[in-house]
Amino acid sequence: MMLGLRTTIYIVPSLSEAKKWYTKAFEVDPYFDELFYVGFSIKGYELGLMPEEGASIPRGENVLSYWGVDDIKKEYKRLIKLGATQHEAPKNVGGELMVASVKDPWNNVVGLIYNPYFKIK
Repeated sequence: MMLGLRTTIYIVPSLSEAKKWYTKAFEVDPYFDELFYVGFSIKGYELGLMPEEGASIPRGENVLSYWGVDDIKKEYKRLIKLGATQHEAPKNVGGELMVASVKDPWNNVVGLIYNPYFKIK
């Protein structure tokens, strides 16, 4: 039985720089901080950072993790101000649902979603 999403991991070339950026972006300090992995608890979900080993790897856009937000336009603009770049501007995808995404300074896609229908069980 699937239990639901537990961890989203972003691969980065500089763990120390990424730790600083994600601490500002998600407004939370990491709870786990080692040379091989930095972990953040985001309202019970894991955001992980792992160092890139060897040559730079291509960043895919075939899988998106969307982080829930209350004000998608505000959060989108805030992340852009922190150094992210536009990937997908906020847009309505039906009813009150809105999605957006940015690329972090290392070209990883970070999704945002406003979904008032989603309830954690």
